[in-house]
Amino acid sequence: MRAGLDKKIVGQEEWLARSVRKDQTLYSMYSSVADCIVKEPTLMCVPIDDHMVHRGDGVFESFKCIGGNIYNLDVHLARLERSCAAIGISMPVPREEMLDVIVQTVRAGGRKYSLVRLLVSRGTGTMGINPYACTRSEWYIVVYELPNAGGTMSDGVAVAVSQVPMKPGIFATVKTCNYLPNVLMKKEAIDLGVDYTITLDEEGNLGEGATENVGIVTPERELLMPPPERVLAGTTAKRALALAQQLIKEGLLTVAEYRPITLEMARSAAEMHIYGTTLNITPVISFDGQIMSDGRPGPVATRLFELLKQEMIPDSSRLTRVF
Repeated sequence: MRAGLDKKIVGQEEWLARSVRKDQTLYSMYSSVADCIVKEPTLMCVPIDDHMVHRGDGVFESFKCIGGNIYNLDVHLARLERSCAAIGISMPVPREEMLDVIVQTVRAGGRKYSLVRLLVSRGTGTMGINPYACTRSEWYIVVYELPNAGGTMSDGVAVAVSQVPMKPGIFATVKTCNYLPNVLMKKEAIDLGVDYTITLDEEGNLGEGATENVGIVTPERELLMPPPERVLAGTTAKRALALAQQLIKEGLLTVAEYRPITLEMARSAAEMHIYGTTLNITPVISFDGQIMSDGRPGPVATRLFELLKQEMIPDSSRLTRVF
């Protein structure tokens, strides 16, 4: 060992003193390992032998608290249960108990506007790959900063086609903690100087973004989204498709459905949208360098954004009260 590289062995007190975090973007965390809530970011830790940490063996959901109310929580918890079942992880507690702890953790964070990450792991007990060596499923809740807390619609974003391979089968439709392809897509977007990239399937049809769904409005006023068999069925995209039935009644759309979207259809679209938890609906004004929708948000994006916002007012049935 080279001189000067010896590392000091420390105890708990000095370890924590050396690990102090200064940022204020993490508000609160619950860990089933400790079975309590903590507000100090330095203490927001997951055991290194948790299978979620070193194998990506877990599932998660992200949702938001708006004005003191969590939006669409039941839908997120239902998808979490489906994800757990798909990869054989036991739900650690009944849904009602999980909901109660989520509310407590968000309330502890003290912010009426925040994002919430709920994670369920296979559990601790092994640094190996064998899932049956884990002691029990664990779960964690992290409450953190919500960008664009005012909830205004973006003026538009630039999107490019991704070179990252589309996830196959169960890896596409289950919201697992193995997000390396998604991370590479975000890196790709930054390297290309765009906001998002979108995958293509083997036949050249649109897939999804790193953490977002995509849809188009055709010149025939059809709202189309890629079939959910090959992408993660986003909760925001599902709500947008349901709310689009109102736009059909208003005459703004003729159809709203899942259908394969070719590159040619995307490039000739009247509008293109990105759907996600944080920003709801984001208009795409540039696709692979081509100007879309005359470079400004289209009427369908604008109307759907308004309808989604109406679901987030205090008397909405889709809100879970926190504060």
